[in-house]
Amino acid sequence: MGKFITYLKTNSFRNNLIAAILTVVVILMAAFFSLRYYTKHGQGLNVPALKGLAFTQAVSKLEALGLRYEVDSVYIMDSPPGIVIDQDPNANTFVKDNRTIYLTINTAQAPNAKFPEVEFKSLREAQALIESFGLKVGDTTYKADVSRDVVLQVLFGGQVIKAGETLPKGSRVDLVLGDGKGNEEVNIPSLIGLTRDEALFSLRNGAMLNLGIISYEGTITDSATAVVVRQNPFATDSVTKVKIGTPVNITLSNK
Repeated sequence: MGKFITYLKTNSFRNNLIAAILTVVVILMAAFFSLRYYTKHGQGLNVPALKGLAFTQAVSKLEALGLRYEVDSVYIMDSPPGIVIDQDPNANTFVKDNRTIYLTINTAQAPNAKFPEVEFKSLREAQALIESFGLKVGDTTYKADVSRDVVLQVLFGGQVIKAGETLPKGSRVDLVLGDGKGNEEVNIPSLIGLTRDEALFSLRNGAMLNLGIISYEGTITDSATAVVVRQNPFATDSVTKVKIGTPVNITLSNK
């Protein structure tokens, strides 16, 4: 033990200890600066904002900055096809050169959806179910039936559609509902002088009748301001009532 303590006091030990400490420091410094160089510490760039851009515009921005990209696609109704709808990392995130940016693009091709079973369901229940399948409810018309606001029939493009048939997502379907009054008759309203939208409102909300065939007379310069000049059926002295759900044909003119 005494010899070891004596050795610790010698110049040889002090020189070896200093050499060992310097060696460790040099190794640590070399590792530190090598790592900074390898990872380019403090060097990088901010990710550009790509959401809402066309795919080609987004790619041009990324390539100009030396960033890579990968693409996924989804379908979102009412959004333009080929538009970037999401990105990862988000805009203004600080990243290294050559980082991969993940883009989500809205595809132009709508996937198909199976139409659900909605017959004999209430309007509210049917609408929620249809929308949950990525479809939309278009027009609603009524026909004589003891059930009120219950789906009796579903139409797509004027054709009856049944549960299990496929439609492109985003498609609109029209519903035929029961009026809850069966064969009850209502007064025929006068539509003369009304626009198409006003006539439709009067028929559905005032008389629970349906809009039938629309024809035009003369040159139509503005369909929005064209008014009804003829209707069929029209209330006369002998015929004043029709069954609920009866279609009323109209002729529009800008005269």
